[in-house]
Amino acid sequence: MEGILSFDFSILNWIQDTLRCGFMDVLMAVFSYLGEWGAVWIVLGVAMLFPKKTRATGAILLAALILCTLVGEVTIKNIVARPRPFTYNDFPLIIKAPSGYSFPSVHSCIAFSSAVILLVRDRRFGIPALFLAALIAFSRLYNYVHFPTDVFCGIILGIICAVVTLFVFKKTGLTEKLSKN
Repeated sequence: MEGILSFDFSILNWIQDTLRCGFMDVLMAVFSYLGEWGAVWIVLGVAMLFPKKTRATGAILLAALILCTLVGEVTIKNIVARPRPFTYNDFPLIIKAPSGYSFPSVHSCIAFSSAVILLVRDRRFGIPALFLAALIAFSRLYNYVHFPTDVFCGIILGIICAVVTLFVFKKTGLTEKLSKN
C-alpha cells in the first residue's frame, strides 16, 4: 500500500506544482461542483425522458447512475474506507471538503458511466459528454480530494456499470419498449 500511496501523492503534487493558478482554481471548482451528486447527469437523464427519441437513453442513464451510487458510494467506499488525500497533510482546499471516503471516485464513476451510455446511444451527445467526464474526473485530482487510483478505478467502475446497464436494458427488451412508447 505504501508504494501506491507514494505514487498517488507524486501525481497529486505534480499537478499542484505544475498547474495550480487562480484561473484553474475557479475552473476546476466549477467542474467538481458540476459532478456533485451526479446533478448534471441526473438533469440530462430526466430531460431525455420526455422526447420519445431519447426516452430509452434517459432511462438507461438514470438506471446506471443508481447502480454507480449503490456499488461505488454505498458499498465499495464503506468497505475500503480510504481517507481522502487532504487528510494526510491538511492541504488547503479550494472547494468544500467532501465527506466520506476517497475510494473510488464516484464523481468519476458517474461521469464516465453517463458518457459511455451517451456515446453508445448517440455519439453527438457522447463525445462532448466524454470531454466533460474527463474534466470532472481531473478536477477531483486538481482539487486534492481524490487520489489518482481513486479516479482511475472510478472510471473503470463507471464503464462497467454502463455496460451492465446497457446489457440489462437490451436483454430485457426495455430499450425497445421505451423507444416505442
